[in-house]
Amino acid sequence: MIRHVLATAAVVLSLGAGAAMAQQPGSEQRCGWLDNPTPGNASLYDKDGEWTIAVQGGHQAKGDWPPPYKAGEWRKSGNGSYGYGCACMTVKVDAEEKNVLEIVSAKARPLSACRKDKALSAVEKQLH
Repeated sequence: MIRHVLATAAVVLSLGAGAAMAQQPGSEQRCGWLDNPTPGNASLYDKDGEWTIAVQGGHQAKGDWPPPYKAGEWRKSGNGSYGYGCACMTVKVDAEEKNVLEIVSAKARPLSACRKDKALSAVEKQLH
């Protein structure tokens, strides 16, 4: 009986530690349109407006972008693989400047998720 209790306690503690590690202090989740129109330039448009991820020759957030997209979920615009898609990102931001400082994680979402969001529906027209 005591072994079972100790084993259960160990599992609960390890799960709690994993959850704590997954949360980054100072990070927040933002979901919206990820726009990468040209090399070195990217923004995330969410309910709060535009968040700058990168400006060619200037600000560059730490971390990887864009996340991998399934076929048909990344809309190409212009040359090469540049374009836009829908994404959720766990980020650290400078809220005053509206800059993404670090991308902790990023996950692609179906285009329909952003299209259905009333706060984001008009943004796609600007990304073409």
